[in-house]
Amino acid sequence: MADELAWLDATAQAELVRTGELSPVELVEAAVARIDKVDGELNAVIHRRFDEAVREASGALPDGPFRGVPFLVKDLNNGSAGDPMHNGTRSLRDAGYRATADSWLVARYRAAGFVITGRTNTPEFGLVPTTEPVSHGATHNPWSLDHTPGGSSGGAAAAVAAGLVPVAHASDGGGSIRIPASMCGLVGLKVTRGRMTMGPDGDESLVSVSNVVTRSVRDCAAVLDATHGPGPGDMAVAPPPLRPYLDEVGADPGRLRIGLLAGNPRGTAHPDCEAAARDAAALLESLGHHVEESHPAPLDEPETAATFGARWCTQARRTVINTGKLVGRELTQDDVEPITWIMAEAGRSFSAVDYANALAASATFTRRMAEWWTDGYDLLLSPTLGMPPPRLGELLNPDGGAERVAALVPFTTHFNVTGQPAISLPLSWNAEGLPIGVQLAAAYGREDVLIRVAAQLEATQPWAHRRPPGF
Repeated sequence: MADELAWLDATAQAELVRTGELSPVELVEAAVARIDKVDGELNAVIHRRFDEAVREASGALPDGPFRGVPFLVKDLNNGSAGDPMHNGTRSLRDAGYRATADSWLVARYRAAGFVITGRTNTPEFGLVPTTEPVSHGATHNPWSLDHTPGGSSGGAAAAVAAGLVPVAHASDGGGSIRIPASMCGLVGLKVTRGRMTMGPDGDESLVSVSNVVTRSVRDCAAVLDATHGPGPGDMAVAPPPLRPYLDEVGADPGRLRIGLLAGNPRGTAHPDCEAAARDAAALLESLGHHVEESHPAPLDEPETAATFGARWCTQARRTVINTGKLVGRELTQDDVEPITWIMAEAGRSFSAVDYANALAASATFTRRMAEWWTDGYDLLLSPTLGMPPPRLGELLNPDGGAERVAALVPFTTHFNVTGQPAISLPLSWNAEGLPIGVQLAAAYGREDVLIRVAAQLEATQPWAHRRPPGF
């Protein structure tokens, strides 16, 4: 049963429960069997709560839209009550830290009927775009076990791509939903800032948001319907949708004006990635949309990366300090990975005025970016990444790893600064059989446009039949 259910999306699995063809226990037990069978090769699920999941599935589950569907939570910040939460760091692992309560978003997943089967691997504090933490070891890409699944939601993406569960929680502070979605052949939507509550402990003034990685656009829309909206006291609140996101699936998007950025505006993009974007442009034109070479001018400016870096490294320093509070002592260089310490020390070097200037520069950048959309464009099309999935170890190599990271992510971080929604779609695979994602970015608050077009592309050029060899 586990292998038969592995490739059904969450909507289809929920329908089996709704019609009485399968029980929640049968769905969860199938996922447990699949994880036991497959995850030894992947190392995606690092905290397993199989007994608890079966017990919960056999009880009175909430009658939500995904009642009984197995689900995985990324092991970064969003706690699930009583479960280990290590945030990718051995300091929390060695302290045996467990979450004392559900985050507000995890509570919404439970209310939707999902059954949490485990927690997925992530790099230390989610700081790098590959999932190879010292604390729990590397996660492997199911499309090629020698390659990274990306990060920081690499465990989540590997699990969904290999059919362990149909959908998994993920988060995105610089591309951490879209990067692994691209590398693992999935749908990954980074939502608008303020679309999803970060409560009770998250900080909406920063760049990270939470959502999921899925295999279908309808799952992406339906999970968003079940979980979006502010929590009490949230300081960033996105404008509410005019109708359910699931209603956008199959809706006519009309004729859209789409800008194309096929190459890296400050460097080079791998030919496979540029070709994927141009193929997507041709597909969109065949569907009646107008596509032209155009992109917001601020993307050409090197100061953009510096502004993001100041905020990112300051957050790294803050995270190291706060993790020390959780374990009961100040962390030292020996408690974290070298790249984490480098970022945290860089964050220490910024003054309060430096950080305030970075925030002000981000606000200016955001307004300048928005001008391009108000000038009449609906979407920006680009590759999701600047290169195909690298091999494990390449992005963390002290000799050239930082340069490879910069070349990997020229298209993702901008929308964490602006707070705009952006989606990665699995429209291409290269000659080596590795997924190459394509990104569409919309104006602030316009997930509806992204979902309409994503569903149109999925219907025209389906990807559900594509499965990692051996899985």
